[in-house]
Amino acid sequence: MNASANNLPSRLDPFLRAEVEDLYARYSACVDSGHYEAWPGFFTEACTYKVIPRENHERGLPLATLAFESRAMLEDRVYGITQTLFHQPYYQRHSVSGILITEVTSSGIAVEANYLVIRTRSKALSEVFNTGRYIDRVVREDGSLRFAEKCCVFDSEMIPNSIIYPI
Repeated sequence: MNASANNLPSRLDPFLRAEVEDLYARYSACVDSGHYEAWPGFFTEACTYKVIPRENHERGLPLATLAFESRAMLEDRVYGITQTLFHQPYYQRHSVSGILITEVTSSGIAVEANYLVIRTRSKALSEVFNTGRYIDRVVREDGSLRFAEKCCVFDSEMIPNSIIYPI
């Protein structure tokens, strides 16, 4: 089935939609609960994960705040998060909405979704940490959906001094 944002089929496979929505829900639950060791498992071996400002993305500029090009690089990031980084602890909570399947082809499923990440520090009010949209390519691998590409395009021109946990 082929689809595009302007020409979606009148009846998208409801099972596929449910699988895609489940992938995003499990992804959010994983990173929100701090199970970072499981995070790379949501990606293919040869994957791309980027966190990029909206301005750079819209202008086609390649500079990203974070850019990883394989599951091994994501695993290295997990090691850094869990073993080497020292920072004031905080919790994240993802809200993902507007999940839109824009294309289904033999090379994967193009998906866009809005995201909002709230950060809560000990003895402090919660605050908006990062917001934007995911522009992803999802593929079926070993019977499960995984991200082959995850591009987190954040809206604000400024970000906190560091992004530690996955967006």
